[in-house]
This record gives sequence, structure tokens and C-alpha cells, in this order.
Amino acid sequence: MTTTSGIAAARRAHSARCRQHVVAALDAAVTAGEEISISAIARKAGVDRSLLYRHRDLHALVLAKAAEPPAPPATGPSVSRTSLMADLAAAHDRVVRLTRENTQLRERLSEALGQQAWHESGLGAPDDTTVLLAQLTELGQQAAELRRQLADRDDELDAARAANRELIARLNRGTRAPSP
Repeated sequence: MTTTSGIAAARRAHSARCRQHVVAALDAAVTAGEEISISAIARKAGVDRSLLYRHRDLHALVLAKAAEPPAPPATGPSVSRTSLMADLAAAHDRVVRLTRENTQLRERLSEALGQQAWHESGLGAPDDTTVLLAQLTELGQQAAELRRQLADRDDELDAARAANRELIARLNRGTRAPSP
């Protein structure tokens, strides 16, 4: 029985040391303004993530510290990871939209230059087809604008869905969303 009680005491001592490492790593991360997540704190403390999941109080402590806004630096405003991620997502959406618009403008320029070369060569179509081609070009431009508007609305819908998923996830975790 002394072997069993000795093993249990050693296990408790090891668990206490691991807890101290986690708390120290969390305090150091908060002080340094580093990323606070389960993985980051476990890595910094030199313990397995499962330790944090097994000890609910440590898990809750890490999540609480991660949810706290970072302390403002003395030199100026700070930027949170969440705001940087939001800025990155907005920049990505803007790049996608500008790439799409650039492609449409290149196609229109190519068509316009082709038409100009065609007419200057003297091989242009008769005038009655010119009117039809102009109407076709106008309809193509309208279709491109409608596609752009649809893409913008799709982007807005995706953002609303992401916000809805986040709110549902918060509700499922039992946390309350901040009231507006």
C-alpha cells in the first residue's frame, strides 16, 4: 500500500507542478501581450493540451484571459488579433472583388480595341448590325454589373452567415453575446 500511496503523492506533486507551469506561462503571455490560446499556453508551459482540458479550472482561466482585451500600451493604441483577422478578411474580399473587376475591364478593353481595329481596317459590319452590337455590348455591361452586385450580396450574406454561426456557437457554449 505504501507504493500506491507514494505513486499517488508523486502524481499529485507532478500535477501541482504542471498547474504552476500553466499559470506562470499564462501570466507571462498576458504580461508580454502574446497570443493566448489553449495550444499556445500548453506549448509555453511545456505540458500537453489535454492537461488543460482535464482541469476545467485551468481551461476556464485560459479562455477568460484570452477573452479579455489586451492592456493598452503606454505609447499608443493597440491592435487585437481579432481586429487584425477582420482586417485580413476584408482585405482578402477586396482583392477578390478587384481581381474580378479587373478581369471584366480587361475583357471590355479587349473587345473595344478589337472593334476599333475591325472598323479601322474597313472590314467593319454594316450599320444595322452596329446598332445591334452596341445593344449587345450594353446588355453585356448590364449583366456584368448585375454579376458584380450579386457577388457583393453573396459576400454580405457570407459575412452574415459567419456572424450567425459565431453567435450560435456562443449560445451553444453557454456564453452570452454582448448586447448592442
